[in-house]
Amino acid sequence: MSLDKVLAISGKPGLYKLIMQTRNGFIAESLLDNKRLSVTMNHNVSVLSEIAIYTLTEEVPLKVVLQTIATKENNEPSSISHKDSKDKLEEYFFEILPEYDEDRVYPSDIKKVIQWYNLLQKNDLLDFESESEALESEEASESTVSEKE
Repeated sequence: MSLDKVLAISGKPGLYKLIMQTRNGFIAESLLDNKRLSVTMNHNVSVLSEIAIYTLTEEVPLKVVLQTIATKENNEPSSISHKDSKDKLEEYFFEILPEYDEDRVYPSDIKKVIQWYNLLQKNDLLDFESESEALESEEASESTVSEKE
């Protein structure tokens, strides 16, 4: 599953996967306990594929940060907990993203990223290889179509 269907809902713990759209919102399922929730337009919802982390030079997509963590951890759960001290979290995040902007990325943001990584890892939703293969085949088909024109 791509991060396009994984949601963070303000005021709700954990992450949710999009199940279906309804007339006035959508149905989401918790990755923590698999309970379903009706989400209306009153909720503040963020799609993980649209989240980025500030660095000193640019904004790095969350997907890239999660891939870096997965590479560092050999596709295993994170060696650090989101409940560790602020100093440990910042030190770990510097290993992941050395250029992150300390003024705009707060310890609470780092906690969320690590917690989200572990939750996605636990639910086996960090399949970067199949996403990159799908993207490559999509790009190849687009170039074939443009060559025919």
